[in-house]
Amino acid sequence: MTPRQSAAVYRRRRIVLLGIIIVVLALLIALVWAFVARGSSRPAPAPTVSRTATPSPAATTPDPTPDPTADPAATDPASPAPTSTPDAGPVPCTARDVQVTAVTDHDSYSADEKPQLSISLTNSGSRDCTMNIGTSTQSFTITSGSDVWWRSTDCQQTPSDAIQTIKAGATVTSSAPVVWDRTRSSVDTCEATDRQRAPGGGAAYRLTVSIGGMQSTNPQQFLLN
Repeated sequence: MTPRQSAAVYRRRRIVLLGIIIVVLALLIALVWAFVARGSSRPAPAPTVSRTATPSPAATTPDPTPDPTADPAATDPASPAPTSTPDAGPVPCTARDVQVTAVTDHDSYSADEKPQLSISLTNSGSRDCTMNIGTSTQSFTITSGSDVWWRSTDCQQTPSDAIQTIKAGATVTSSAPVVWDRTRSSVDTCEATDRQRAPGGGAAYRLTVSIGGMQSTNPQQFLLN
């Protein structure tokens, strides 16, 4: 019969067995750690280089930076092409642009002289203008005080038209003056030969004119001797 071992022996055996288990676990942990360390120490694979075709000069990408000196209409396809505004040419003359002046060839006339009357037109506007300066649009009136002595339209014959362009800032004057015969006019005495003559002796008369409905700014005074 085998003698029964003491409790101290069993205790020592358990301690030894526990130590063996601990050593085995430690070895297993060390082995696993070694595998993990080897896997992480492997060098990373070298990157692969992909070959791409070199673009030809015609396929180069344009620089998106705009040229500050370039014409926007030439670089922006959405911009409308510039259009040139044709010159509309001279415009019709208006009283605001044209100054009308009555003109006489002298300030004083001797007893045998007949006054020659003209119209001066000055374009004070900024553009050339056109108007009818023919005799059909002209009117000459001579007065003495409030008495109207003569009108060019009372006995006018064969009135004519003449369209002319007056340059901006230019002045034009009648090329053929109208002559006053120093008599009183009326539509009833155009054929008469004994019309009343205007007094002389230093008498003062005034000439006013109009053309195309534009009145002269100031009357032109003259004397009959």
